[in-house]
Amino acid sequence: MAFLCIKLFFLKDGRFTSQHIHDSKAMRQRGIHCVMDQDREQRKPRRLAVKEHSN
Repeated sequence: MAFLCIKLFFLKDGRFTSQHIHDSKAMRQRGIHCVMDQDREQRKPRRLAVKEHSN
């Protein structure tokens, strides 16, 4: 706890950086998303490259 308080006192604006994956530039460059974003992408309806015909 003491080290966390020290960081807050000595930082310019007294805040911690975001720890979310979508806020990380390196993760975005690698194409890594948070689980919620990946789930949302997988649930989207997809278009098929070839039309399916029912006989």
